[in-house]
Amino acid sequence: MTNGISLDITQESNPVQTVAPTDKEANDMLRATEKITALYCRLSQEDALNGESNSITNQRRILEAYAREHRFTNLTFFVDDGYSGTDFNRPGIQKLLAEVEADRVSTIIVKDLSRFSRNSAMAGMFINFTFAEHGVRFIAINDNYDTIDPNSIDNDFAGIRNWFNEFYARDTSRKIRAVNKAKGERGERLTTNVPYGYKKNPDDPKKWIVDEEAARIVKKIFALCMEGKGPSQIAAQLEKEQILNPTAYKQRQGRKTPHQTPENEYRWHESTVAYILEYREYTGCTVNFKTYTNSIWDKKQRDTPEENRKVFENTHPAIIPLEVFDKVQEIRQQRHRRTATGKCNMFSGLVFCNDCKQKLYYSTTSYFEKRQDFFICSTHRANKDKCSGHYIRAVVLEQQVWKHIQEVISVVTRYEAYFRAEMEQRLRIQSEETLRIHKKRLAQAEKRISELDRLFIRIYEDNVAGRLDDEKFAMMSTNYTQEQAGLKTEVKSLQQEIQEQERQAENLEQFIHRVHKNSTLTELTPYALRELVKAIYVEAPDKSSGKRKQKIHISYDLIGFIPVDVLLKAEQA
Repeated sequence: MTNGISLDITQESNPVQTVAPTDKEANDMLRATEKITALYCRLSQEDALNGESNSITNQRRILEAYAREHRFTNLTFFVDDGYSGTDFNRPGIQKLLAEVEADRVSTIIVKDLSRFSRNSAMAGMFINFTFAEHGVRFIAINDNYDTIDPNSIDNDFAGIRNWFNEFYARDTSRKIRAVNKAKGERGERLTTNVPYGYKKNPDDPKKWIVDEEAARIVKKIFALCMEGKGPSQIAAQLEKEQILNPTAYKQRQGRKTPHQTPENEYRWHESTVAYILEYREYTGCTVNFKTYTNSIWDKKQRDTPEENRKVFENTHPAIIPLEVFDKVQEIRQQRHRRTATGKCNMFSGLVFCNDCKQKLYYSTTSYFEKRQDFFICSTHRANKDKCSGHYIRAVVLEQQVWKHIQEVISVVTRYEAYFRAEMEQRLRIQSEETLRIHKKRLAQAEKRISELDRLFIRIYEDNVAGRLDDEKFAMMSTNYTQEQAGLKTEVKSLQQEIQEQERQAENLEQFIHRVHKNSTLTELTPYALRELVKAIYVEAPDKSSGKRKQKIHISYDLIGFIPVDVLLKAEQA
């Protein structure tokens, strides 16, 4: 389990090191025949720790000496340096196998069977079937293995040797996993990659310190996201401003990177920006066990569920405040619809219908003036019978929201103690009722999940006993699985809501801090809007008086709705 994810843009594997025939005599021989003698070398990171005996240089020397002594010709090296022998996803071995399939190989020579593979099943398949089918002779020098003599006693033990090679790989993997688990549990950082925005501490290479120049760009990326821009828009802006991408920046700094120099040093990938926005370590914590692999045969990195990761706070200086990081994750969960014109609005993703609770879509055209842009209920636009037209012009929405935010700023800055006391009382009343409802529903959901587990066992037993046919079993199993998945999602959401309600006092103080931070605003900015507001609900227009009137309700981040008018009247009284 490692967190070996790099913030560099591209990830290239080690190139295949193919060496042409070693001298003029071999060159002459190569022209005389089509087939080659393949000399294969492999070294893994674990093997490298065992000293010179398995080094690539030593393997080359042994293989070439053996080949020349036994008068093999057309010698060509295939090398995998830094690759495990547990699978065949190695560039060197893949190129060699391609040559075998093309019938261009007469003989393959390796130092020993473990250099070829530590997967006994795959090794046996290639040696006994693939190579035999293509007439390829296979030699493992140290194991006295040579397929030219199928009656050799040493060949009879090849399967056992392959099994021991596999056992060694399994044992090594277990030990490495155990060491990494112990280190991770202690809070030691498992990744060796230093992310963009940090650099190694010269006095202690295991520690990170802030790289001020790169950290400035990281902060800029988060700020742009807070303003409502997505990864592709941010990437385009960084490229336009000629900001070096992470790989180019590291190379300019003279720092090691496994990636090749990009053709365009200012080209930012959308995935790189997205990765930075989701990289929790920028808040100053260490996150271990973010990924896992199923076995030594399956190298695919899978994401570990959040609840199974280990987080250690304050292990290095933070670049991004936790509250900003959390807010950005909320924004990233929203899906902003891009208009065909390329225009965007800072309220996109924040505006909802007060009746059906669905989003209001931002609508504009290339020939609209700014005052003509509007938001409209997505449900109404799809089906006018399902919801009425909650239409509001963007400029009107901005005026109303900005006016309300100004009133909130005024109340908090002028009457902070009063605001705190009143909101604490209101939040406590709301919280008690909300907690009661959430906890009741949570208990129901958890009980139903347990019931579904028992039902799964029952229908399985009925199916095995023949009391339930396969078709009904499949249908019921699918229904139970879907219901349980939905319930588990709901449970997770309810648990988060309960935690949020239980932190009301802390949330209130944090909101007051944000208000003071924005107390000198002279106009509404996208950043301030996202920092203060969680959602805006638009009522249907009221035309009963002959004039079009429309109310909005603003849910502020962390504390919900703030009845400014009521607070002002009570304070003045």
